[in-house]
Amino acid sequence: MHDIVIVGGGAAGLSAAIYATRAMVDTLVIERSSIGGNVSLIVDIENYLGFPHISGDELVRRFEEHASEIKVKIETDSVMSIKKDDNFVIKSPKNEYVAKKVIIATGMRPRKLGVMGEDELLGRGVSYCATCDGPLFAGGEVAVIGGGNSALTEAIFLSNIASKVYIIHRRGKLRADPIYQKRAHEKQNIEFILNSVVHEIKGDKQVESMIISTNGVRKELKVDGVFIYIGNVPNTEMVNCEKDNNGFILTDENMMSSIEGMYAAGDCRAKHLRQITTAVCDGAIAGWHAANSITQA
Repeated sequence: MHDIVIVGGGAAGLSAAIYATRAMVDTLVIERSSIGGNVSLIVDIENYLGFPHISGDELVRRFEEHASEIKVKIETDSVMSIKKDDNFVIKSPKNEYVAKKVIIATGMRPRKLGVMGEDELLGRGVSYCATCDGPLFAGGEVAVIGGGNSALTEAIFLSNIASKVYIIHRRGKLRADPIYQKRAHEKQNIEFILNSVVHEIKGDKQVESMIISTNGVRKELKVDGVFIYIGNVPNTEMVNCEKDNNGFILTDENMMSSIEGMYAAGDCRAKHLRQITTAVCDGAIAGWHAANSITQA
């Protein structure tokens, strides 16, 4: 049995692990894919204190170095369920872990548009990651769906690769921070299509076009790729603690959920601001409180 199991190896999970491991309690991080989570997908991070400009890959490398230095234990596995009896039982397809405390740091996944062609053409022109797939569209024309910070930063990134980038947003006003709006407007190959709704993504073997309506007028827009940034949904299906209407875990100031001994940290937690800095903060609080409750028991 472990003292603490942390589900998720992103910024929040690793921050929690560092605090818990330094407190000399038996701590295990379970990560289903790669360490760092979505941080590694960011091209240029500008608001992480001490690093005015750093790539996501480089920041994750430093996360890993830090975790390795203090010997944080990390296991690759996919958690399916977490239930509490006397202790917490964390189940994966092949393993069962038992812990006194558990910290949920599972992050989020992209929200889908829910239109025809989205699933069928995924990986064939439809993408949720410009950093991953953008280079495939060098010289082509692409659409970015969304009006927030993620949509605009990825559109700016794509504007250096594609010949044309359309930003399609359902409202008449963008939601992104002014600095990103300014940068996007300065790009000559970015065109804004506001008050617009996507109805269908079309193509045979690859994306060929989209059906959209602008101010109620329906039209077909020829594009080679579609990048979707309309928000995210939390990866919290495996727990039954109290959540908000969108599935984000409700916590107190110590990151404790409605279930005693179960914490949540990072993007999967109900809060207003989701940034790398706030994820690290959540993780630090959860890791410290969970470890302290064990050592002071």
